[in-house]
Amino acid sequence: MKLRKECTCPLEITHDILKGKWKTVILWQLKHYGKTSLSQLEKDIKGISQKMLLEQLNELRDFGLVDKIQHDGYPLRVDYFLTEGRGEKIIKALEIMQEIGEEYLNEKIKSIDT
Repeated sequence: MKLRKECTCPLEITHDILKGKWKTVILWQLKHYGKTSLSQLEKDIKGISQKMLLEQLNELRDFGLVDKIQHDGYPLRVDYFLTEGRGEKIIKALEIMQEIGEEYLNEKIKSIDT
């Protein structure tokens, strides 16, 4: 994924980094797991293909939000995790987004019940 060359504010860059259906979900899963395998992420994120998951993880790695550790031995084992700097910092924004989503869902449920 390419970042825009010109922008009016830094938020546009953050939007470019996170845009797409899966990146925020992947980051949220990594927040809960710490280090985890590709297969665990694929199992827990319903509807994502392995190809898409790998693409999104690679983009998140390119932007410094996620990194991976390849373990020696067979079978090959790779663990993904949030980076200490940018990866952990973005979680603060995702927590706020999560709260807004919960509030919205609760309001919708209340309006359906009444």
